[in-house]
Amino acid sequence: MVRQQHTRRQFMQGTVAAGAALAAGPARSAIAANDQLNVGIIGLGTMGSGHARSFPGLHGVHIAAISDADSQRMGETAKHLPNSVSHHQDFRRILDDAAIDAVVIATPNHWHAVMTIMACQAGKHVYVQKPVSHSIWEGRKMVQAARRYDRIVQAGTQHRSCPAVKEARADILAGAYGQPKWVHCSVLDTREPIGLVSEPQPVPDHIDYNLWVGPAPMTPVMRKSFHYDWHWQWNWGDGETGNWGPHYVDDLRNLLGWDDVPDNVIAAGNRFAWDDNGQTPNVHLALFEHRGVKVVLDIRNLPDPSGPGGPAGATYRDTRGGNYIHCEQAVIRLARGGGTAMGHDGELIKQYTGDGGGSHEPNFIDAIRAGDRTRLNCDIAEGHLSTAMCHQANIAFRIGHDASVEQVRENFKEHPDALDTLEDLIRQINGIGVDLAEQPFVLSPPLHFDRKTERFVGDLADDANRLVTGSHRPPFTV
Repeated sequence: MVRQQHTRRQFMQGTVAAGAALAAGPARSAIAANDQLNVGIIGLGTMGSGHARSFPGLHGVHIAAISDADSQRMGETAKHLPNSVSHHQDFRRILDDAAIDAVVIATPNHWHAVMTIMACQAGKHVYVQKPVSHSIWEGRKMVQAARRYDRIVQAGTQHRSCPAVKEARADILAGAYGQPKWVHCSVLDTREPIGLVSEPQPVPDHIDYNLWVGPAPMTPVMRKSFHYDWHWQWNWGDGETGNWGPHYVDDLRNLLGWDDVPDNVIAAGNRFAWDDNGQTPNVHLALFEHRGVKVVLDIRNLPDPSGPGGPAGATYRDTRGGNYIHCEQAVIRLARGGGTAMGHDGELIKQYTGDGGGSHEPNFIDAIRAGDRTRLNCDIAEGHLSTAMCHQANIAFRIGHDASVEQVRENFKEHPDALDTLEDLIRQINGIGVDLAEQPFVLSPPLHFDRKTERFVGDLADDANRLVTGSHRPPFTV
């Protein structure tokens, strides 16, 4: 396979130049079905170690190398792989290996974009976990890099490969249920607080903290658990909205055939009840509108002691998350693994049975072998847009200010489902003993988004756009 080469010095410096005046990458070529594909896995947490187990099961795929800034975690994964697999604490050694055809990126969120762009520049194809980016601007640079270097880049929103989603999409777009009127998209699982520390925590000796931090700010570790709980701190993670949100947001965009994102958003929420080092909201309500279709994004990580969900958390119309698409003639309920289409009289119209997207990894390999990105079930362009919609909701929350319950009601009253959802989460918050006068909602202003420039416009656009771009620590810059 022909690959673009850069010097070792360029890789070790770590600077990324997506869209810069570099020579364009070579045209990709198809790879015969009998040729071995060498894959590197970068990031060996739950998802990465899972990929290290599943990719070798695909025909003609060989795990050639693994990498993690945590050498101990890497060593645990290496125990279950052949001795021939190389392992590197510095992922750039994998990018510098001309024998590796593709990489799987399952690092913390803040590394996804920079690492994907570097991999494209190195001539590698990429499977990148969700959320594909840590900012809207980064996501667009990923798309540009994939096109410039002619690489196959699959977003890890695997529901795109689920038969239930594909079948429901075809029915909705064929008009089987009439026009979609509004959508409720929810993630309603409980989580525990991450604990509270009052001073920086030591970084274990087996972790290269400079490499772990990469493009993010080099700040002290202020959390009890080094791994995973970064999800709830803005330097590295994107909260539940950016964790589970991309799966169901991508579903709704896919099911409704959107090729862009909404041009407006308003959000409310807070990190209620928990006294911990987390920063992201554990209750996050956002309202979008896309060409006449209103979308409520409903994220809750708290128990619901006075409701049907109980300690397991909230429910929406007796379901525990996913999409509720209200069409003229029916309601489609779809979550991971399948769902139903129900008439407004409650009669079952159709059952949708799926597998959650088990063929997503094989789809990536098939596209590489064919040398054809159009075969991907979730090309990076789609992954970027679905992640961007989650970023829109997060940005709205982050520039918000304390507001009374009545102020929040006033801003959500235009859509009955948004107002009903707000009243339900007020009941839930009150039920766990939170006084909303003492710990109020954070409410954003209405924000307007220019789809072409992928930047906010109008009031408070400057504040919002600082979060559109984010920051990158040299030398790990885009």
